[in-house]
Amino acid sequence: MFDVGFSELVMVGLVSLLVIGPERLPKVARVAGFWIGKIQQMIANVKVEISQELHAEEIRQLLKENETMAYLNDEKKPPMGSQLDSLSAEILQKQTKQTHE
Repeated sequence: MFDVGFSELVMVGLVSLLVIGPERLPKVARVAGFWIGKIQQMIANVKVEISQELHAEEIRQLLKENETMAYLNDEKKPPMGSQLDSLSAEILQKQTKQTHE
């Protein structure tokens, strides 16, 4: 994530030793380590939750596609050709009625 080398870590350690002091430095380091660990744990949990949500959404989409395909392949429906024939017959009837009026 960050490109921090050994020299940068030594510099941060020296500055923190001068600013905080040798008595409080171990306690501050422990607290900082604790909070960094908590933040890393929260980030890992968010990644897992996002992954689970994406997986659940993929499953929902697959189920929806499966239901659509099952509906389209349903044998109870008349074939598409007969539906088109009946619609074209209705259109012809309406057109003949309009021309006779």
